[in-house]
Formats: sequence, C-alpha cells, structure tokens
Amino acid sequence: MEIRDRLYIGGAWVVPVRTDLIEVLDSTTEEIIGSVPRGTAEDASRAVEAARGAFDDWARTAPSERAQYASRIAEALGSRMTEVSQLIAREVGTPVNVSMVIQVGLPIMTFGSMADLVGQITWEQSVGNSLVVREPVGVVGAITPWNYPLHQIAAKVAPALAAGCTVVLKPSGVAPLNAFVLAEVVHEIGLPPGVFNLVSGSGSDVGEAVASHREVDMVSFTGSTRTGRRVAELAAATAKRVTLELGGKSATVILPDADFDRAVTAGVAMCLLNSGQTCSALTRMLVPRDRLSEVEAIAARTAESYTPGNPFLDTTRIGPLVSAAQRDRVRAYILKGIEEGAKLVTGGVDAPEGLEKGFFVRPTVFSEVRRDMTIAQEEIFGPVLSILPYDTEDEAIEIANDSIYGLAGAVWAADERSAVEVARRIRTGQVDINGGGFNPLAPFGGFKQSGHGRELGKFGLEEYLETKSLQL
Repeated sequence: MEIRDRLYIGGAWVVPVRTDLIEVLDSTTEEIIGSVPRGTAEDASRAVEAARGAFDDWARTAPSERAQYASRIAEALGSRMTEVSQLIAREVGTPVNVSMVIQVGLPIMTFGSMADLVGQITWEQSVGNSLVVREPVGVVGAITPWNYPLHQIAAKVAPALAAGCTVVLKPSGVAPLNAFVLAEVVHEIGLPPGVFNLVSGSGSDVGEAVASHREVDMVSFTGSTRTGRRVAELAAATAKRVTLELGGKSATVILPDADFDRAVTAGVAMCLLNSGQTCSALTRMLVPRDRLSEVEAIAARTAESYTPGNPFLDTTRIGPLVSAAQRDRVRAYILKGIEEGAKLVTGGVDAPEGLEKGFFVRPTVFSEVRRDMTIAQEEIFGPVLSILPYDTEDEAIEIANDSIYGLAGAVWAADERSAVEVARRIRTGQVDINGGGFNPLAPFGGFKQSGHGRELGKFGLEEYLETKSLQL
C-alpha cells in the first residue's frame, strides 16, 4: 500500500491544507493500492507561488545545464524502471511488458532527449537591426490524464524545464502514484527548489485553480475535449497560452491494393493498444465494400487473439480498463452499437470468461457501421473497433474526415506514393503509412477538436518559448 500524504512544493514534501485522501485502485483486483492527497486551490496557489519564485533564476540557467538536469531525471527513472512499470500496470491495467516499453520507456526517452533538442533551438539570431531571442514562457501549469500517465507528464515537464520554465503538475486522480515517484526523482537529483511542484487533487479544485491562476503563464492540458474547453475558458480570463491535446476518433484507411492481412491485423492492434485507452487509437477502419467479409474474418481472428487477463501474466495481451466508470461507459457504447444496428462481429458487453472481477471489457469488433452511428462518431476510449465500408477513394477520405476530431490516422496501399497522397488529404495531426512506427521525436497533436499545439521533439520544446525582438 502506497500512502502519499504530502505534496511536493518548493523543493520539499509539505503537508496539504486538508487531510482528505484520494484512493487509488488496482484495475485488475479492484483493491485499494494507495492514496494521495486531495489537494485544494490553496495548495495549488502555494505551488504557483513557489514556481514563480524559482522562475527568474531557472530562466537564467544555461539551456545546456537545464538539459543536464533532464538527463539526470531520465537516468534516475531508468534505475526504477521495473518498479514504475509495475506500478502503472496496477494503476492503469497495461500489461507489464508493454508498460515497461511505453509507460516508462517513452518518458525516459523524452527526458533524455532534451540535451540534444536544446542544441537544435536557435536561441538568438540577427534579423536586420534586431536581435531576436527565445525565452521561456514562464510558469507552466501541466494537467495530465491517466491513460499514459508518466508519458504525458514527461511530454510536458521535460520540454518545459529545458525551455527554462517552472512547473506546477496536477496529475490524474485515477493514476497519480507514478507522479509521486517522479517527484522523488526530481528531489533526488537536486533540481532547484520550486522548479517542479506536484499537487494532486480533483480537476474542479486543483485543475481549475491552476488554469485560472494569474501567475500561471501557460497551461498544457491533455484529456477530454469537454474538459479541454473548460481549461481554455478559464485560461482566457488572463489571456494565458494554452496547448490542448484532446480526443480522437482516428481512422485506418485500407486502399484496394493493400496487403489486407497486414493492414487489418495492424489496424486492430492499434485500436486495442492499452485496452483502447489511447487518444490516438485507430478506432475506425475504412475498407472497400467488396472486401468487407474478408476484413471481418481477419479482424475477428486478430481481436480474439488478444487474451484478456492479469497484466502481470505472460499470457495476457490486453488488460482491464482503468476504472469501473470507464468499463461501464465502454459497455454502454457497445450496447448503443447493437441498438443502432451495427453488426457485432466479435466481443460484446459481457465480461470475459473467468474475469468477472476487475474492470475488463472483451475486445469488440463491429462491422457494417454507418458514419452517422454513435460508435462511428464518439470517442469510446475502450477496445472497440468500428468497420465502415466505402465505394470510392474519395468517399473513404470523406468518411475519414467526417469527425469533430483530427488527431491520428493510417493509410495502407501497395503504392506508398498513393498512400501519401491520401494521407495528405486526411485532416489529422499524424498519419501512419503502411505501418510506420511511432516517432517520439516527431510532433504530436491534433486538428479540429483534437486540440492545438504540439508535443514531443523540437516542436514540443518550442511550445514553451516566447520570441522577443531587441531593436539595436
């Protein structure tokens, strides 16, 4: 049992204003595995004041020195990799072998990449009679989700620190324990007091206090589109900079000449990753109408090979969802798909056999889905794939773009040039071509109601910089 009863503010573990705690559950056993403070707006204000007090000195620290601190964080996290991957497997339900690579490996890579990335920034340049300089935005409020908790924290905290910003982090209340490990690491490596601060709590208390605080210069939020709109609304009162990484309803477009075995298998995998709890999950699959039955067979076979179970077992390929509320929400969407007339190919609302305890949902595939159906339009955030048939390439592109979201996508074709041409017409922030792998140094972010701003790599670092002109 991990009982955390202190917040990390100003370089010290401090007693919160209230003694209330948020309980954290094991998503497989439904047992309590720990608790964290239910912070308040007053706690958030103390953290902002600490960050403001530390900002001037940190901003004047050389970029290379700031990046060295990020490298030390990466090294220290690496020494605790097994511990943290197991912790997140319990909090979120990610199979531990996947958790090791994605939930912990990616954050380590993100912190470790800062040393190289600060060297790619043009910190000063002459433009006519002006000296143009890049400076840190200021105090950053980072509000992060539960699905990839440490990865999303790193995607904000690492570039903010490297840019010279100070940070107040509000992690998800559903999976917050890993954030406290990061705070221990930050303390251990000797990051100057106030540069990084951690306040756990609810979005309505801590999150809103951070987003609206007049001493916060920028808010970076990842989460639902509904909550993102609220964050932007609060931030607008003080005209602070806002970056938002929100929902998605991303499509895999399989063109007629593609290798269907590869494309469908990969598409199902990218839908089911992390039990479908991925904002960029490829949850729609667009296929030629005359190949629909073939696609259904491949998709069913693939989905059924994802053995659900305890994330610590080698035989498990898909773990539980993060909470009872999330499980019930996903099951309600599956019922909605059935009610609206979609063809249930495999899966359904019943718990997987032998897994009545834990927040499990069977990998589910629907076919003959119409573009106006709820399961084709709304983000489900669970292991549910919708297969939609199309008749022409133009129609496929039209369906792919028929969404309020625009975060990710994929195109499969025998001719890579054709795939790229289609990808250019899909209005999303990133598109995989014929199974192209995730690049943690490429910009990540969305179009439309998937948000604005970019994370990761040089582009993510630049989000935390202001541009100033000195006329000489």
